[in-house]
Amino acid sequence: MNGHLEVLAILSSAVFIVWLFRRLKLPAILAYLVAGMLVGEHGLNIAQDQVDYYHFAELGIVFLLFTLGLEFSLPRLMAMRHLVLAVGSLQVGISLLIFTIASMFFGLSFESAFVVGGILALSSTAIVIRQLSETGAMKRKSGQLSVAILLFQDVAVVPLLIIIPMLALDSDTSMIWALGIAIFKGVVVVTLLLFIGKWLLPKVFNIIAQVRTDELFVLTTLLVTLLASALTQWFGLSMALGAFLAGMMLSESEYKHQLEADIRPYRDILLGLFFITVGMKLDVDLLISSPFSLLAIMLSFMLVKVVVIKVLATRAGESSKDAWASGLMLAQMGEFGFVLIALANQVQLLPSDVSSMLLGAGVISMAITPYMIDHARSWALFLTQEKSTENNDLEQLPENENLKDHVIICGFGRVGQTVSRFLKQETIDFVAIDIDPLRTRTAREAGENVLFGSSRQTELLNAAHLSQAKLVVIAFGEDKQSLEVVQKVRSLSPDVPILVRTRNDDNLDMLHDAGANEVVPESLEGSLMLVSQVLSLTGVPFSRIMRRVQKERKNHYNHLHGFFQGEHTDMSPDAIDRIEFAHAILINDDSFGCGRSIESLTLGDRKVKIIALRRGDIECESPEENTILQDQDTLILRGKPRGVERAERYIQEGI
Repeated sequence: MNGHLEVLAILSSAVFIVWLFRRLKLPAILAYLVAGMLVGEHGLNIAQDQVDYYHFAELGIVFLLFTLGLEFSLPRLMAMRHLVLAVGSLQVGISLLIFTIASMFFGLSFESAFVVGGILALSSTAIVIRQLSETGAMKRKSGQLSVAILLFQDVAVVPLLIIIPMLALDSDTSMIWALGIAIFKGVVVVTLLLFIGKWLLPKVFNIIAQVRTDELFVLTTLLVTLLASALTQWFGLSMALGAFLAGMMLSESEYKHQLEADIRPYRDILLGLFFITVGMKLDVDLLISSPFSLLAIMLSFMLVKVVVIKVLATRAGESSKDAWASGLMLAQMGEFGFVLIALANQVQLLPSDVSSMLLGAGVISMAITPYMIDHARSWALFLTQEKSTENNDLEQLPENENLKDHVIICGFGRVGQTVSRFLKQETIDFVAIDIDPLRTRTAREAGENVLFGSSRQTELLNAAHLSQAKLVVIAFGEDKQSLEVVQKVRSLSPDVPILVRTRNDDNLDMLHDAGANEVVPESLEGSLMLVSQVLSLTGVPFSRIMRRVQKERKNHYNHLHGFFQGEHTDMSPDAIDRIEFAHAILINDDSFGCGRSIESLTLGDRKVKIIALRRGDIECESPEENTILQDQDTLILRGKPRGVERAERYIQEGI
């Protein structure tokens, strides 16, 4: 097939399958692997020059390790050193040993078995961290334990990247000698790069930042990453190791977040291409012919990891419930496992059938991970035969016995605590509910009336005397969690007023429809407060300011929507469906709308609104429906991007 058609076919497959998987709430990594299976030699055999694709896709791993280095925090590692060393290091070591011995038992050489052990010992940082963040489980002890284990696994990737190519050498003596040389080279490279990173790179980025050109900053970031990778490759080490060290050098700099934002688009695209090349090697026929072997491999390594983590966490002093939950969360194979599979195939350490089985088992294990994380806590309670202790002895606080006409605060973070302080000044009773055990314990020691647990639990809301409450304040700022709490509160108490804090107004209507009486978007309220100060300082009477502010709130912040887009406006897929633009349309003699009334254009049916009509030097807000549009009128519309585009085409062309 022609090279251009190959690329077109690969991109088309990737776009469609990634779209489909994201609609099904499945990780994009799996979509890229399936796309690779479809176009690879065991699928439609569209991609025939796989080596060329792999060389290009390897840059995805370089950028992945660079961002891993940026996120690597030595202080954070030291703060969690007890769990990282006591559980994380032993989990990697023991799992690697078990899987290596088991692989040798099934006939693999030591070198191949060691690679399999390293692959299966790692879990998916990307999927687990994202799922923990979305579900709010990051604050639980089991979530913190999982993060500690993942921290060490991320560190363990680096020596594995060095060791695996060494295993491909012929004799044990040469391997040991080469490993010693590699360690020596590694020390030299690390010392050199850390010296450059400490003394040279900050000055370089200071000079670049002063130019204030985004393109130059991005180019410099790419150059630094690739130079560090080229340096380690020149020393005979992995390119990925150099990228990791480059990221680690810059992790403590003031440009860390900007660097990460700049590199992410390149990383995601090239990493997607990398996983497509991995999927190309997946033998679908082998997987279809051996489904029971595939499931047996997957269930075996997942069970081993669950048990290893449970035992180690329990011995480190964690509760059985948290230990089981963490094990269930980390049972899957990780994205770095695919990186190691590709590296092992490159140096011919893994038989093709073993690679395909590992890839298949890894894909399925990652696909079921979100479901496992969602149910890890309930399964852990079942395994330990415990009842939920989220609200154990914290339910019946002395202050709760005679509570009536009080306020329930869901979420006792910065906003929740601010609300509580003003309530105390007015001698209004309150009960707060928070899922952070440290914050709950600290607050209770200070005499605050705080319950530990999830605000979505019926028992905990009853313990807070929801039926007697005057108001429920949901202060999370996370719309998904807030929606679930609103629905739960409304199902238990149909009449209690509910006030919800949200960061912006993306889900304003959804929260109102679920039963919230008032929704306060932080970003828009901040704008209103700024406007109030501006009007006050320009001499507008306070009573008029308050009327305008109240009117804006009543109209759901109508004037705070629909702004003219700029170069840096967020046009990501998530944003495009929720943002509203303001757009000016110039009417001329040839326009379909010229000479027609606003009413006859039925723009409301096209889901756009008219902000204003400008005629000459006069601007009229919300013009009358019977206004006839004239030549050189400017109609200013507000709506979502696609709606505005369709409305403009209709006004200009009548279609």
